[in-house]
Amino acid sequence: MTDVVPASTTVTSIRLTAPDGSPLPPARAGQYLTLRLPATTGPAPVRSYSLSAAPDADSYRISVKHEPHGTASGYLTTRLRPGAELEVAAPRGEFVYVEDSGPVLLVSAGIGLTPVLSMLHELAAQGSKREVWWIHGARGPKEHPLAAEAHDLLTALPDAHEHVYYSAATPEELQHAHATPGRLTKDRLIALSVPPDATAYICGPAPSCPTCARPSPRPASIPSASHGTVRNAGRGQPRPHRPLHPDTAPTPGPPGTGPLVTFARSGIAVPFDADTNATVLELADACDVPTRWSCRTGVCHTCVTPLLSGTITYSPTRWSHRPTARS
Repeated sequence: MTDVVPASTTVTSIRLTAPDGSPLPPARAGQYLTLRLPATTGPAPVRSYSLSAAPDADSYRISVKHEPHGTASGYLTTRLRPGAELEVAAPRGEFVYVEDSGPVLLVSAGIGLTPVLSMLHELAAQGSKREVWWIHGARGPKEHPLAAEAHDLLTALPDAHEHVYYSAATPEELQHAHATPGRLTKDRLIALSVPPDATAYICGPAPSCPTCARPSPRPASIPSASHGTVRNAGRGQPRPHRPLHPDTAPTPGPPGTGPLVTFARSGIAVPFDADTNATVLELADACDVPTRWSCRTGVCHTCVTPLLSGTITYSPTRWSHRPTARS
């Protein structure tokens, strides 16, 4: 680790390099890193943070929000010093920038800015001629990390549009930042007249990031990632769901043709559909089975489950679970 720099009053940017100076594993804009941090008591904390700059072979940059009672974020933003060594997994994640020629819409709120800022860096590094729409929401300038950096990148692009919304800023702060008061809403996003064929990348908490804001959006063109309130939802907490009966299919559509998966506590047994390349976790979601999860990519071990029998194959880029017993 070579650099620790404040990005706002609550966010710190950290630059990571290999200790021996060797090239780093390749990454794509929008991906994240998983870090194992030093443990003071108990298990070592494992956390994932999005890349916040264009990845290259020499270094990665992440930007971490300091949560008031966050063990990991507190260590990274207040105690980490240049020269320290951290255990870091190779970049991963499917929320990535895809090269194209049409308009691109980058929408974020709060610390959800980081992966789309990485994409903006990629566009600027390429000297992209794409029409770029940058839309960000925050409480105010003190909670808006890397604002000047994003503005400079947008200024360097030939066809860029920047719109910032502050929900709790003073009139002076709004004027200085050329920001619009209030939250980004569906109606406001529609009023901007973003091109209907724009590919949208959306990241942030649900109240501040309307993910269905455009009329008749094309689902395939709206990749999204969630932070904050959305990210913390549904981790093993009971939630209302439709009643399931033995004579009622728990998921819509034809039954799968793969091995039978039994969710013992919920009393649900359903054939796994091997043709969809889905995961057991996604099957549980489809059946409204409450499950604990955190990263959804199998690196934090929150959803670890004992294997009673059979075999499992695993790939970080495409899971292939082959359960032959209860799951």
